[in-house]
Amino acid sequence: MKKTDMGKYEKLLTEKRSRLVEDIQGLRDASKETIKDATGDLSSYSYHMADLGTDAQEREKKFLLASKSGRLIYHLDEALRRIKDGTYGHCHECGKNIPRARLDAVPHARFCISCKEAEELKKQKEHRKR
Repeated sequence: MKKTDMGKYEKLLTEKRSRLVEDIQGLRDASKETIKDATGDLSSYSYHMADLGTDAQEREKKFLLASKSGRLIYHLDEALRRIKDGTYGHCHECGKNIPRARLDAVPHARFCISCKEAEELKKQKEHRKR
């Protein structure tokens, strides 16, 4: 892969990582809000249990989104590391070059399409055994 291509993918990965970090910070800030803060209600009356349940569900959803984003940041960091050590764009399983179309779609890809499909089939089989 050419250095210009590596620079393109490094920029793409870095920008994607920055957006995710901002999104996580927004989720953290939003999760600190209480029901009173979110609604602007100044009354001292307690809230209905359904309102509290909805609030708890929203907090859980924000946590899951932040967790998923954190995992993606890890994969982006690993892709950036592979760019630095010269292994970016090579399949971890078979060693062949990962097609540019795949890297354009999933810039943090570690596997070529055929190896990724094989991995997914293996996971499905293991899941069915449970």
